[in-house]
Order: sequence, then C-alpha cells, then structure tokens
Amino acid sequence: MPSKSTTERARRDLQQGKRPSTAAGEFVREEIEHVRRGKHGARSTRQAIAIGLSQARRAGVPLQPPKKAQAKASTRRSAERDYEVGQGRRKPKAPSSRRSRATEHALKREGRGAASRGALSAHAKRAAAARRHRGGSSGASARAR
Repeated sequence: MPSKSTTERARRDLQQGKRPSTAAGEFVREEIEHVRRGKHGARSTRQAIAIGLSQARRAGVPLQPPKKAQAKASTRRSAERDYEVGQGRRKPKAPSSRRSRATEHALKREGRGAASRGALSAHAKRAAAARRHRGGSSGASARAR
C-alpha cells in the first residue's frame, strides 16, 4: 500500500501536466526506499520497479500497459487489470490473505541489493542501451522530432 504522501506527490505531478511516467516514478521511488530500508527485498531492480508501476496504476495514474512486443502476455494482462482498477473500470479484488502473506514472506526472503546504487546504475545503463538499439521509436527521440 503506497503512503498518502506518495499518492499526493503523484497527483500533484499530474495536475502540473507532467507525464504519467513521471507520476509513476514517485511510486517506484517509494518501492526502492522500502527495499533499501529492509521492509522487504526484491530479486532484481526490475522487480522493484515493476511493483512500483503496478501500485501506480492501481492508484489511478493513467500509465498505459506495455505494448505487445515490450512485455510477456501475463505481465501485460496484469498491467491491464491494474490500469482498469485505477481508472475505476474494474473493482479491485484483493488476493486471499493466505496468498498475500505468502507473497510478502517470499519478498522478505529476497536480497536488498536490488535497490543499491550500483544495481540501479547498471539497470539504467542496460535500459538506455536497449532503447538505443530499438531505433528511435520511443522516448525522447520520438518527442524531439
């Protein structure tokens, strides 16, 4: 559950006309902090980011689910569900308490290194390299034209 201040910051970003990805960044930042402070761990930096994006969608940030070529089908379906919940098109369905507890327990067993400065830096470099190789169809290069 994201904190009230995180939700407020994201809402303020959207009111200022910033892009949904900027607002979603507030949730990702909070998730990285949770891993750093030891609330739970993450298997990889990518997992920590995914948790933050999921929370952002469920909180109402209009962040579109990934396109067909960008993510596997199960990830896309999950993101679509989260998006619909956040936009009020679907009722939120909490997982059973047993499943919720199991997920939390599994995350607590994971390491804390995924949120380290080095791990975040390596992830950013890999992501930037992947964007370069995709060929100008996304991100800043598309907006610069």
